[in-house]
Amino acid sequence: MVTTPTVAGREITEPLGIVSSQVAFGMNVFRDIFAGVRDLVGGRSDAQQKVFADSRKAAFDELTIEAGRLGADAIVGVDLDFTELSGGGKGGMVLVVATGTAVKLAVVTGAA
Repeated sequence: MVTTPTVAGREITEPLGIVSSQVAFGMNVFRDIFAGVRDLVGGRSDAQQKVFADSRKAAFDELTIEAGRLGADAIVGVDLDFTELSGGGKGGMVLVVATGTAVKLAVVTGAA
């Protein structure tokens, strides 16, 4: 899985199609309270960062599964977007969308 359009040392032999995954994670009330306190006193919100990290991992895992169903060797051009779904800035739901292109690869040999 790469964000670039190619994989070093490999040639794309067949694009299999666009793959995507969508993951929604909720921010619970306790995380919201602690994040609000953290906002007032400054610093990083570990609870919210964990939600983002967990949701990113889940989106990548689902993207990998979808590409695997197509028989892909890799996913190129991966893009990740985060959006707040509700809560009016108070931490309702976080939607993570991951997209990329599933491809078949071959090893490049004898390149001059």
